[in-house]
Amino acid sequence: MLVLLAGLFVVHIATAIMLFVSTIANVWMVADYANASVGLWKNCTGGNCDGSLSYGNEDAIKAVQAFMILSIIFSIISLVVFVFQLFTMEKGNRFFLSGSTMLVCWLCILVGVSVYTHHYAHSEGNFNSSSHQGYCFILTWICFCFSFIIGILYMVLRKK
Repeated sequence: MLVLLAGLFVVHIATAIMLFVSTIANVWMVADYANASVGLWKNCTGGNCDGSLSYGNEDAIKAVQAFMILSIIFSIISLVVFVFQLFTMEKGNRFFLSGSTMLVCWLCILVGVSVYTHHYAHSEGNFNSSSHQGYCFILTWICFCFSFIIGILYMVLRKK
């Protein structure tokens, strides 16, 4: 049981770090023809990330930004609650509070990435020619899976 809790803790920390990286980095979409990428915050061309997004004032990208930031916040809150429950909770109880907080994180990731996928994943607003998803987009979907698994495991596990 101790090994399972330690492994869950490590995966939770990794998920929080991956969420942070995927939200900050500007590689959600990558152009096939040039050294250019688009993120949630900036447009990067040739390693220079000074360009602002052409759709930066749209409500959809602001919603994606907000939900990704909320997912980071809920992931860290869940981690702190888990550590607090680990040392203060009585034996035999379940980690309901940390599990439910992590499932809220999962929901925020779902909404944010779904809105981005619908509005911007293959739109012509990103690049004039072909493009593909960058590592941040893929990393966010991996965090989506991990946060769901972590949230369910927190709800099922009992402190022994």
